[in-house]
Order: sequence, then C-alpha cells, then structure tokens
Amino acid sequence: MREIVLDTETTGLEANKGDRVVEIGCVEMVNRILTGNTFHVYINPERDMPAEAFAVHGLSSEFLSDKPKFAEVADAFLEFIAGDTLVIHNAAFDIGFLNAELARLSREPIARDRVVDTVALARRKHPGASAKLDDLMKRYGIDASRRVKHGALLDSELLAEVYSELLGGRQAMLVGLADETSEAPRLVVEVAVAARARPVPLPSRLSAEEIAAHREFIGGMGEKGIWNQYLVDEIRETGT
Repeated sequence: MREIVLDTETTGLEANKGDRVVEIGCVEMVNRILTGNTFHVYINPERDMPAEAFAVHGLSSEFLSDKPKFAEVADAFLEFIAGDTLVIHNAAFDIGFLNAELARLSREPIARDRVVDTVALARRKHPGASAKLDDLMKRYGIDASRRVKHGALLDSELLAEVYSELLGGRQAMLVGLADETSEAPRLVVEVAVAARARPVPLPSRLSAEEIAAHREFIGGMGEKGIWNQYLVDEIRETGT
C-alpha cells in the first residue's frame, strides 16, 4: 500500500482571497515504511510575501522569484502523488490551497475522500489533548530540533513519524542499499525493536500423548490443510 505524506507552505491562510502555495514537500511510504522517495519544490507565488508568513517559513519573495510557477510543476506533482492516499496534518488547509492552484489551471481537484487527516486521527486517539504537530512530536519523543522554521519537506518527514505512532508505533525503518544488479535501491527493513530470542527454548508443556493426539488430528485434515505446514516446521526444528 502506497501513501504520500504531504505538507505545504503558503503566503497566508486564505486560498480564496489570493494566498498561494510557495512550497510542497512529499515523502512516500509503502506499507507504512518510508522508502526514501520524495517530492520537493519551491514555487514562485507571483505575488508578495506577507511578513507574517515569512516569519513562519522564512521564504522571501526574493528567494522565490526565480523558482518555477505552480503551472510548471503541476504535472510532476500530480504524477508523484498519483491516485494514492494522502496523509496530511489539518488536511482541509493544504487540500484547499492545492485545489485552488489546480483550479487556476482548470485541472481536476484532489478528492477529499483519498485524504487521511492526522489531526482527526490524533483527536480520536488522544481526546482532549492538543493535536498540534509540535505537541504530538513531544508526546511521542520525536526529535524536532531541526524544525527551527516550518518547511514542507521536513514537516512531511516528521509527520510520517507521528502518523506511524498514531497507528501503533514505529515498527521499522527503511535502509536503502544499492542493488548490485540494478540501479534501483534495494529496500532493507530493520526492525526497530529486535525480537529477543531465548538462547535456550523453553521446554514444551505438552505431554507426549497430547503431542501425538494433536498430530493425529492434523493428519485427518488432508494434505492441503494449512496446519500441515506448521507440523512440518515443528518436525524440522525438534526432530520429532
């Protein structure tokens, strides 16, 4: 399952009153694991940068003046997100801005039913608690020291960690290694919390008679019974 964690930065808070998108950051997750595949672009908003917005993200009109316009990056952006689920914090804000930009180009809007809003997830999981991204990072012990100012790519990376925690905890992290036979990265998953295998397995609590009765029962299921596979594994491991 492919999901795209997404964030934007803008010139202000009101897309319907002329504020524009100035940065888009996306990170790809497959089966809830970061793949290292990202999309990131700064955008010339074709207007001034209010002081209030500059204080949030630090993107000045001068810095953005030579960056591509949204029309120039729209195809690449839509190709990256494809038809996959989008994971966004306070999704109505970002989707509102992105759809306003797409409307200017007479392009189809992003459907809201393909969006997972992590604010809603956080409120369901932690009712009564703050659902702000900074507060969620503190709750889950996620290092936010790099977040001096808001940035779309960094915030999407941090949100991916928060999203994993909201779904039950970070179980794995991705390590990309070059495949010897391919230019594509080979994906290697490292389990975050390694299973602690016992150096000496505990002795079975079942009697010999119970084991024999169990095997006889499984034998009656026929060759295609799924429990036969476990029986084969048991014999291979125990030699009995």
